[in-house]
Amino acid sequence: MSENNPIRVFATHSFEESDDYLRIFEFLESVDRFYYLNVSKPENIPAAGGQQAIKDELIEQIKQCEAVFVLPSLYEQKTELVKFMMDVADANTKNMIAIRPFGGLAEMPAEVAERCKEVVEWNDREMADALRRQARGEDTARWEVLDFPGFNEDGPIE
Repeated sequence: MSENNPIRVFATHSFEESDDYLRIFEFLESVDRFYYLNVSKPENIPAAGGQQAIKDELIEQIKQCEAVFVLPSLYEQKTELVKFMMDVADANTKNMIAIRPFGGLAEMPAEVAERCKEVVEWNDREMADALRRQARGEDTARWEVLDFPGFNEDGPIE
C-alpha cells in the first residue's frame, strides 16, 4: 500500500453522512503513512428510478472497493439496506469489517458479527490494520512499547 496504490474502502451508508460514517474516515486520517480511497459516495443518491436505482448505485460503489466497513448503528436503523450491502459484498468477495457500536452502550447485532471477517473497536490502528488484512492480506506485526518512567531494563533508576 502506497500513496500511488491506496486501499479502496466502502463504508455502509444510507445516502447520508452519519456521525459514525464520518468518524470512520476521521480515524483513518489520523494514521501515519496509511493511504486509502473512500469509494462510498453518500452524495450520489439517484434522482430517479426508486429502490432499484438505489440498489444499482450501491452495487457499483461496493464493486469498486477492496473491503467494507459495516456500521452496526446503521444496521439498527435500516436493517434491510445493510443486509443488502452485505449480500453485495459477499457476492463480490469483498471482506467485511464490523466496528463495535461507538461508546459501548449498544450491543453488536449478531448477524453483523457472524457475517464479518473481523470485529474491531473504534481505534485508528485497529481499523487500519483490519483494512490491511482484509483488503490486501497484509499482516501487521506491530508491537506496543510501554515506557515506565523511573525504570530501565535493569530495574528502578536511583
